[in-house]
Amino acid sequence: MADAAGREFFTTRTVADALAGFRPRRRTGPETVPLGEALRRVPAGPVTAPHRLPGFARSTVDGYAVRAADTYGVSEGLPGYLTVAGAVRMGTEPDTAVTPGAAVTIPTGGVIPPGADAVVMVEYTAEAMPGTIEVVRPVAPGEGIVRADEDARPGDEIVPAGRPLRPQDLGMLAAAGVTSVTARARPVVTIFSTGDEVVPPGAAELKPGQVRDATASALAALVADAGGEPAFGGIVPDDPSALEKALRGALPASDVLVISAGSSVGARDETATAVARLGPPGIWCHGLAVKPGKPTLLAECDGVPVIGLPGNPRSALVVFRLIAMPVIRLVGGCTAPPPQPSARAALSRDLPSATGRLDVVQVKVSDGAAVPVFGSSALLSVLMAADGYIVIPEEATGLDAGSEVNVILYG
Repeated sequence: MADAAGREFFTTRTVADALAGFRPRRRTGPETVPLGEALRRVPAGPVTAPHRLPGFARSTVDGYAVRAADTYGVSEGLPGYLTVAGAVRMGTEPDTAVTPGAAVTIPTGGVIPPGADAVVMVEYTAEAMPGTIEVVRPVAPGEGIVRADEDARPGDEIVPAGRPLRPQDLGMLAAAGVTSVTARARPVVTIFSTGDEVVPPGAAELKPGQVRDATASALAALVADAGGEPAFGGIVPDDPSALEKALRGALPASDVLVISAGSSVGARDETATAVARLGPPGIWCHGLAVKPGKPTLLAECDGVPVIGLPGNPRSALVVFRLIAMPVIRLVGGCTAPPPQPSARAALSRDLPSATGRLDVVQVKVSDGAAVPVFGSSALLSVLMAADGYIVIPEEATGLDAGSEVNVILYG
């Protein structure tokens, strides 16, 4: 919708609307990744077990492989006696079977010998005489044993698609003999900073009115946290034509475009002007019901999601965590993002809020209390002082002191 002067107006959306409704179709393609480089990469498809895992029945304790029936009824007051017929050596197949009335010494991880169906822990045995042990505690069939297919059967899914690989996932893949994974390519996220007043971080001296570009470096780190590959598009002056040219030039090599600053709704909104010309379907929303971060722009242009962030650094970083990181994960094929670290705490003071707007409040956590940290949205020191943040839901009119809140912690 436009007014008589040709200025575009867009409906403000809630954060919940944005998370549910802004779902770009773009997905990165698959690539082969060696197992040693696969940590936190996103599998493009499920990985299945090529054979049984662990592959053989093994002991979970140091002790004696036995027939469980030979231990029934034993106790400290009435021990049972078994003949030691041999020993299992690690890394080799047993050469002694367990027959009625016999036991075979076995270490943790040793192969269960034929005839045995349980392992009694060494702590519940004693040497009665050379070659004979007494057992003071009964065991049930299967006790002290891992089955040959207890981790996985052939064809079982051992790693799902869409979930970033964790250290334990890499261990399971290695156990299965999988040495590489077909994973989604990391989304290339090109970050632009805008503004005549913005200069590179390496500027030795600042002229009156100039500021160093602090936001782009922080955004690049968040891109990496979301599984993306940050690329710096540079600093673009306050000129819609120059911004459009820069964005259009980066479009073919980017999976996501991020524009820092220049996204305030109004006559000087040069970001919206430039983005609207990049290609269909265009701007999805310009304005989120969130504090801080209301002047946020979301668009999809020629298949590439475009995110315009507020100019104030704190607002930009707050919105990026809430909206942009989920978009980057989605583009990179991540359908099961890792849970965010959090802690429960009691709010130290009343916090007012406006209905219909999601409020993000920075807090310090001290002795089980969440203490709000206040300051201008232009101040990065507020984020530096915070241990995390809390969210006041859109439907709430505030939170009372003493309320139990969930603090999303910064890593």
